[in-house]
Amino acid sequence: MVDDGSGIEPDKRELVFQRFARLDAARRRDAGGTGLGLPIARQIAEACGGTLRIEDSGRGACFVLRLPRYHEDPLANSDQC
Repeated sequence: MVDDGSGIEPDKRELVFQRFARLDAARRRDAGGTGLGLPIARQIAEACGGTLRIEDSGRGACFVLRLPRYHEDPLANSDQC
């Protein structure tokens, strides 16, 4: 997903994944948001064996979510998640 904003500076990219973090540009633009969405999204990705990070983009911020491919184990017990 790529946004249409000014992007996120490389030295701030990990900061936005910290709880309650909001960059100055986001604070000026709107009053909403708590700074929890990206940390929660990353935690979910990591719990599923994946990653969520920000990569370089020609416009805005490019969030890259990678999740492992699901392979059903035919020998797995069917009453488990």
